[in-house]
Amino acid sequence: MSFSVHNLACQRADQIIFDNVSFSLAPGEAIWVRGRNGAGKSSLLRICARLLKPLEGSISWQGENILDDPENYVGAYQYLGHQDALKSAMTVEENIKFWADFHGEADVSSALAEFDLIPLRNVSADILSQGQKKRVNLARLAASPASLWILDEPLSALDRHYISQFRTRLSRHLATGGMAIYATHQDLELNDSRSLELDADT
Repeated sequence: MSFSVHNLACQRADQIIFDNVSFSLAPGEAIWVRGRNGAGKSSLLRICARLLKPLEGSISWQGENILDDPENYVGAYQYLGHQDALKSAMTVEENIKFWADFHGEADVSSALAEFDLIPLRNVSADILSQGQKKRVNLARLAASPASLWILDEPLSALDRHYISQFRTRLSRHLATGGMAIYATHQDLELNDSRSLELDADT
């Protein structure tokens, strides 16, 4: 199992946001994407999640270029972005199950318990607070068997308790052979994590 990007470049309007970005991940490894506002952190993560097309470069999963043929990549990753990606008419449990089932066999009950969501399992997503919505999104990561987690500011709206819980869950994901690419302003202090610096001025 492997994930790699080679010479990625991103352009918005007439401006090159970043170029010549390359890195690879093996089981148990994580990349912390760092940089100032506007450096392209979110754009890089969205490219890795196939939500944006790069200006140039390639992305490979298991040695296959997913830009040409994404079939083997679909279901292998979970993307958590700035938007909560919850269906407002569905309950907390239904939302977690919907996303987790897309990636294969799901363990919804354990995920609900892990992020203290059992009392909210039958609550409609549209009345949740921002912190509760973030916990539901983290729970769908925990419920899913996806190997690669792509995370854009996963700690926003979380208090210290749930930041610690998420750090523990992410560490366990890596310890069991998972991989992660994440952008956050706070150091998660993970073992087997290295930094990728994006600079808006280069």
